Amino acid sequence: MALGPLCSISYRLLHLSHPLSPSISSSSFSFLRRAALRRITCGPPLAGAESPTCARTAIGPQTETLAHKIGKSIRRPGAASKARTYADVNVHRPNEYWDYESLTVQWGEQDDYEVVRKVGRGKYSEVFEGVHCTNNEKCIIKILKPVKKKKIKREIKILQNLCGGPNIVKLLDIVRDQQSKTPSLIFEHVNNTDFKVLYPTLTDYDVRYYIYELLKARKDMFYLDWQDRLKGTNTIVNLRGKGKGYFKGPELLVDLQDYDYSLDMWSLGCMFAGMIFRKEPFFYGHDNYDQLVKIAKVLGTDELNAYLNKYRLELDPHLEALVGRHSRKPWSKFINVDNQHLAVPEAVDFVDKLLQYDHQERLTAKEAMAHPYFHPVRSAESSRTRPQ
Repeated sequence: MALGPLCSISYRLLHLSHPLSPSISSSSFSFLRRAALRRITCGPPLAGAESPTCARTAIGPQTETLAHKIGKSIRRPGAASKARTYADVNVHRPNEYWDYESLTVQWGEQDDYEVVRKVGRGKYSEVFEGVHCTNNEKCIIKILKPVKKKKIKREIKILQNLCGGPNIVKLLDIVRDQQSKTPSLIFEHVNNTDFKVLYPTLTDYDVRYYIYELLKARKDMFYLDWQDRLKGTNTIVNLRGKGKGYFKGPELLVDLQDYDYSLDMWSLGCMFAGMIFRKEPFFYGHDNYDQLVKIAKVLGTDELNAYLNKYRLELDPHLEALVGRHSRKPWSKFINVDNQHLAVPEAVDFVDKLLQYDHQERLTAKEAMAHPYFHPVRSAESSRTRPQ
């Protein structure tokens, strides 16, 4: 079951210099909700925050004209794609496990929580640091913007099913404003460092450990039959649907409908490439069409065409013209004196096995965890768990 854009492994907790006030009472909660709902996605950014969703790079008039003419890709019959792992994982599960539309939400009390300060925002929500009024424990309050009820139910069901998994943030409560009926999700508070601040400071071992821990969560999510559009800002390090375009896999960009868990492995590859090459985001397109162009300039168009032919896909002629023709660029072209300590041979081999056009050729989460790149992490983990 594909996961919608609302859910993530965990929610980014931004340490930004944009506090609302030292403390805001529960009576102000409704006001904050209304203020959050009035903002549009491309509204004024928070102090110190970028707004990559709304960013636009300069493009020429010819490119812009082509983009306006692009239609959907055509899929010829006879080339179905099936996930290599966990394709039938839900067959023997009860209906209530996956039937989120039948979920009866158990609403908590909104007045149990106080908002302290705003910590972030996204396309579908506004996020605040808060506190539980009874025990004074910190929490995160995610106020959802207006969406269809079934999307909210889907996120709640996913978070409930994932609860207790490795490196998965805990959903503590679900509350709703009595007047506006706007729901909020209450999460555990986790100390964090903003990913964009964190990743340039990571050592070689830090990167290995971070990605390995992320793979643990992905592996568990795949087994539970949930997938997510992974991106760096949706993950936290405890130091802390369709997602940002920079992390979208080729299958989405060419309109392949039967995508699967391997989509997240592409997103992981994008994040990993950004970390080891110190180029974040690694594929920096200004929209979906340009994103495919940026990918083709690295992975090549001959390889793209082979992928399209395998799954009997035909790009719209205007998109094909926009993509053009490009030779595959060797990974060595991205290595320099500033990143060579991270872009070691086994790291380059690992990113190459993730950033494959063909989703069937990408490593699974289990295969990725067994890659030689993670040998130091596995060794350290083994020594920690070995009986003394």
